[in-house]
Amino acid sequence: MGLTLEESLRLTVAALMQVTGDSQRSVAAVLGLTQTQVSRRQSGAVSWSLRDVDVLAEHYGIGALDLLAGPTRACEALPADRRRSVRADTKGASR
Repeated sequence: MGLTLEESLRLTVAALMQVTGDSQRSVAAVLGLTQTQVSRRQSGAVSWSLRDVDVLAEHYGIGALDLLAGPTRACEALPADRRRSVRADTKGASR
């Protein structure tokens, strides 16, 4: 059995946050929510709304349908300038 749309959306938001370096706090600010409200959405205690989907898609510079299509599609659609720098991720890793 596959993932529900709600489960897929939670995974997609988590993937986008990882790729961009966004925190729950920064996503909350974009949505006009608290970090706790975002955490509850990410845990499945509260559902993401269609408004949330629209705002997140705009924030990440992707289409709402790309956001709803799952983590792979959303991350592939993400503009290069929204991705966290690989150089910043590995900085200090070789020390």
